Amino acid sequence: MADSALSRRTFLTRSGLLGCSLAASPLITPVSLAAAPWDQRLVVIILRGGMDGLDAIRPYGDVNFAGLRPGLVRQAGQPGQEAEVGLDLDGFFAMHPDLAGVMPLWQQGELAFVQAVSTPYRDRRSHFDGQDLLEAGTMGLGERRDGWLNRLLQLHSGVAARTAFAIGHGDLQLLHGAAPVSDWSPDADLALSPQAERLAGVMMQDDPLFSAALSEALALSRVDAEQVTTGAGSAAQPQGMPGMPPGKAHLNLAEFAAKQLRGDTRIASFSLNGWDTHSQQKRGLGAALKRLSGCILALKQGVGPLIWDKTAIVAMTEFGRTVRENGTGGTDHGTGGAMVLAGGAIRGGRVYGRWPGLEEAALYNRRDLMPTGDVRAVSAWIMRGLTGTGQTDLEQQVFPGLQMGQDPGFLR
Repeated sequence: MADSALSRRTFLTRSGLLGCSLAASPLITPVSLAAAPWDQRLVVIILRGGMDGLDAIRPYGDVNFAGLRPGLVRQAGQPGQEAEVGLDLDGFFAMHPDLAGVMPLWQQGELAFVQAVSTPYRDRRSHFDGQDLLEAGTMGLGERRDGWLNRLLQLHSGVAARTAFAIGHGDLQLLHGAAPVSDWSPDADLALSPQAERLAGVMMQDDPLFSAALSEALALSRVDAEQVTTGAGSAAQPQGMPGMPPGKAHLNLAEFAAKQLRGDTRIASFSLNGWDTHSQQKRGLGAALKRLSGCILALKQGVGPLIWDKTAIVAMTEFGRTVRENGTGGTDHGTGGAMVLAGGAIRGGRVYGRWPGLEEAALYNRRDLMPTGDVRAVSAWIMRGLTGTGQTDLEQQVFPGLQMGQDPGFLR
């Protein structure tokens, strides 16, 4: 039996199975397709780099906004310039023009924003520390090594590896922890011939652990090929797949997430880069917002109307950016920022949060948007409504030290 086990493990190593993106979970956790303990879906998107919430969701109704952003956003009434405040939402906030693709969701009440929010992170403004704290969900750095989404899963029975997916090339601390989680990367292609697959099956048939792992790995590695042949997203022009034009890979993540959410998966998470806009922000932020918009729309199309109605998408970033533009047409690392909420389960068509104002005395350190809300509280109330997790568990276990306050009513 020892020789047999060694042979199976040698095969896994040499064939690349142990080195693929699934190694973090399915290869050490037998895969079960048991029903998850709740039916709603949650997608968490990490916007890495510090999204400028004041540009994405522009507070043009604040009398101080025009003077702080003279180059980034043209204001009505300036001589020789037409208004360029974006897509009006409520008479005070306007959406960045490059989010126009999701304007129908706003009009249908399936898109919302939360302004002036942040994690507890302050002052140092490091991407690495800010993202670590965002994904750990704690009051300070180094308090926990697991992620808040995994801690949520640990509170529920019936959770299996396919209940939650960490998707993409990068490491998602958000889902690290004791609860079983599946991982998938767009290049998780085992490239085994039919003969090699049969040989692997024979070698592992007496070992439930590795037999389940092989089945899971092969199933996930076939996703790309299956979507190419079936034309997922568009029969004539599959989106986000190998061979697509550059700049469309983000759709691959969204389409894979949607496919899993149609089945047993209840939580999916991935990250989008490109939000660090120190210079030429008009170009950089616009491209990033188009990618985010495309992912949201791909998720809606991919899950279908029945699943979409019970789906909540939460997009968050490690910190906001300075209220004043800098000398290179960009903004620097700040504090208060914005979150994007979407999905049929979201009570949309509104901008949530308490607006602190942009007068200098109201700014954090006289340079940043003052946070009046916590991204963890937003996430906690959404998870409370989707999963039925108790408020005490959310405040003490999922987000230690959090005070959720009153329910803002993010969900329908």
